[in-house]
Amino acid sequence: MSLTARLDRLALSRPHYKLLLIGGLGYSFDGMDGAVVAFLLPRIQELWGLSTASLGLVGSAAPFGFFFGAILAGWMGDRFGRKKVMLWALAFYCLMSVVAAMAPNFEIFLIARIFAGLGAGAESVIIAPFLSEFIPPKRRGWFIGTLAGFFSFGFVGAALIGRFVVPLGEDGWRWAQVITAIPILLLLWWRRSLPESPRYLISRGRMAEATDVVDRFEQSVVKATGKPLAPLPAVEEEITKHEQKISIWNALKFMWSKAMRRRTAVIWLIWFVITFSYYGFFSWIPTLLVGRGITITKSFEFSILIYLAQIPGYFSAAWLCDRIDRKNTIALYLAGSAISAFWLSQSNDSGMILVAAATLSFFLNGTYAGVYAYTPELFPTWMRATGVGLASAVGRIGSILAPSIIGIFAASLGFGGVFTMTTVVLTIGVLGVVIFGASTAGKSLEDINARAEHDPAAAGTASK
Repeated sequence: MSLTARLDRLALSRPHYKLLLIGGLGYSFDGMDGAVVAFLLPRIQELWGLSTASLGLVGSAAPFGFFFGAILAGWMGDRFGRKKVMLWALAFYCLMSVVAAMAPNFEIFLIARIFAGLGAGAESVIIAPFLSEFIPPKRRGWFIGTLAGFFSFGFVGAALIGRFVVPLGEDGWRWAQVITAIPILLLLWWRRSLPESPRYLISRGRMAEATDVVDRFEQSVVKATGKPLAPLPAVEEEITKHEQKISIWNALKFMWSKAMRRRTAVIWLIWFVITFSYYGFFSWIPTLLVGRGITITKSFEFSILIYLAQIPGYFSAAWLCDRIDRKNTIALYLAGSAISAFWLSQSNDSGMILVAAATLSFFLNGTYAGVYAYTPELFPTWMRATGVGLASAVGRIGSILAPSIIGIFAASLGFGGVFTMTTVVLTIGVLGVVIFGASTAGKSLEDINARAEHDPAAAGTASK
């Protein structure tokens, strides 16, 4: 009997929600680390006398590390296993956060932020494809969208840290980063509680281990629900051992084969557009608010409200993912983001700025819920983590460029010009996903990728 079919028939229950909590806590601290830097900028600028360009480098540091972490973690996750990469990435990220907190000068702080981003990027890339391989098709969009929603709790936490911890004294900014390293405590729980993905184990030919994981997972679902498992017909396993050496180059060749190039181009475009807009907005929003005559304290309070708008954004989009499909959810929220960015560009009153910025936050983060659900579905098991990692890395190019571009052009374009530029970028993303995106809702991971896996044009690079 197919192990993947056995997984896909299971009702969502306590074992699935336990995985959601484990992955969600990882994303919460990733989000906190990425967001807290915006609240450190005014302090470190004063401490080390930094120019606007240097502040832009700080904003780009973690995304720069994230870029390499995403690529490495994707490849390592397909080569050595999802669980191992998650554990090591979390430990490395926490260590580098402590180094950044203790930095005696700007140079060490910047390097530590880059390496912290590498660890966070590695962890972030692995969690979504890992969990998607456990979830039944009918609920996978909601589940992974909800998983991404945990980022919002991290952003709200970062805003609270910025408001109440950073202002405590000269070392408040250091204690803020120590707090972001707290997830080191999660390692013991993760190490004992996380199973390896059965789909990964099957693709590596480790059938006995995969069978053991599925057996135990089924038992835990039966215990949680109190109901027997639904019968399944005897069908062949849809995943077979991948014989070729797994490498980034082989994955890239497959991704840009005739069968895959369209979905690869679309998902890379979406990742770049949303990440450019997201980091450009959230890295600079406190500073831009100050530039509009709003006090630092008030700008941090505004930021808390803006970040709170992420929560309904994520979870409303997660709810829609299984109802109107992932691609339509992404297009809807990208369009809402574009309209909100234009609205923000035309706002002058502080109250209107707050409402427009909160609306933009709602839609930007809702887009991410769709993107995190959508991306792992587009790639077969043997290179799923690599595919997600490369797509995320392309997005990180946008996150690396956005803080610096906005830092350089804010003076000439002004507040309105910056968000008019964001509107244009988002509109390009809407058109791309509407015209070229593929539908995935309600389909098994194997069904989604069946055509690409068996396409003759891709056979040389994707043989199993």
